Amino acid sequence: MIVVTGAAGFIGSNLVADLEARGAGPIVVCDWFGTDERWRNLAKRKIDAFVRPEDLGEWLNANAGDVTAVIHMGAISATTERDVDKLVENNINFTVRLWDWCALHQVPFLYASSAATYGGIETGFTDADDLDALMKLRPLNAYGWSKQATDVIFARRIADGKPTPPQWAGLKFFNVYGPNEYHKDDQMSVACKLFTQIRAGGTVRLFKSYRDGIGDGDQRRDFVYVKDCTRAVTWLLENPKTSGIFNVGSGAARSFLDIAKALGRVMNAEAKVEFIDMPEAIRDRYQYFTQADMTKFHDAGLNAPFASLEDGISDYVAQYMAREDQYR
Repeated sequence: MIVVTGAAGFIGSNLVADLEARGAGPIVVCDWFGTDERWRNLAKRKIDAFVRPEDLGEWLNANAGDVTAVIHMGAISATTERDVDKLVENNINFTVRLWDWCALHQVPFLYASSAATYGGIETGFTDADDLDALMKLRPLNAYGWSKQATDVIFARRIADGKPTPPQWAGLKFFNVYGPNEYHKDDQMSVACKLFTQIRAGGTVRLFKSYRDGIGDGDQRRDFVYVKDCTRAVTWLLENPKTSGIFNVGSGAARSFLDIAKALGRVMNAEAKVEFIDMPEAIRDRYQYFTQADMTKFHDAGLNAPFASLEDGISDYVAQYMAREDQYR
């Protein structure tokens, strides 16, 4: 029995789809559904049980003998969240309680960390999991700090020789795009937002560059297709001797302009681009480059190549966004 938290969310729901396709299970989902459309993310899945987050501890204790893995994708993921107490309780304390339960019952525990832990750096995205390396990171927002603080707690416990789950992994997802992200509003990927603009015949708006040698729209990010993210998680389940903190990205930085061009090609539409002023408030701390160092994951044995931006965009549009039913 596999428990997936945050299962109605973007990465969580894609993970449930992958687990189902691989015949894993039974699958138990833990999440709040609220009043938006995120229930559609799981509408096609065969779910064995639904558990509210506040009831998860009691449910785990009652089913301890049947749980074979806990995959914790649940979190407040908005980088704009200002209620730090809320982040502490939901992103740090809840995760630590799950770690403790898995350590006590010797159940594998995989959880979502974040590339936001790296802060504003533009080189050196190396997924070291020792305490000294983690303490040197400087996240730019409270969300990123909450993920770093969680990683640090676990690193300290490991360094002190305290009990751990038999397998554990913290996953630093980079800029993820793909199906089932539609409920995320302003937190949706650039690919999803630009698709809507191009389909409506509108103009794609990208930021001007304020750095010498970098053209307008040529600011680069590590855009990674969600199916590759969930493949990394399922690979870990199939390789229980592998533990640690791992980057999850394509390993290839691409520009925002590349996304617009890739969408235009697969949609057979002109991607009209207008370059707009970047707000002054963010110009001094805007990142022009992120790229996951995937060496650690590759050395562990995850060697199958991730989708290129063009292939990922093509699948996303053809199989999901261009269809009446966009959900996986």
